[in-house]
Amino acid sequence: MLMLMVNVKIKPGMRDEFIAVIKEDAESTTEKEKGNFQFTVIQNNEDPDSFFFLEVYRDAAALEEHRKQPHFLKYREATATIYEGNPVRAFGTNVFPADSYWTE
Repeated sequence: MLMLMVNVKIKPGMRDEFIAVIKEDAESTTEKEKGNFQFTVIQNNEDPDSFFFLEVYRDAAALEEHRKQPHFLKYREATATIYEGNPVRAFGTNVFPADSYWTE
């Protein structure tokens, strides 16, 4: 499994627009992409303009396929001017639960 964790901060006043577009991307990703097993969006309690994503993909190829999908391209275009700074991305390898948690 390939785990992707993303931290984004959005500009003040853009929260509702951002939530709408990230929800559409996350829902489409989990519903339409066989290589995606989870796409969780978390709003920071201490800073409501800061969000975290946890995305779980079968492998790097599944993530690359995700980046070609119309819903992701729409998200990229819609968020081009929403971020305050650059998203911070970190990749990881699953430890727990076992990969079978998502695949069985």
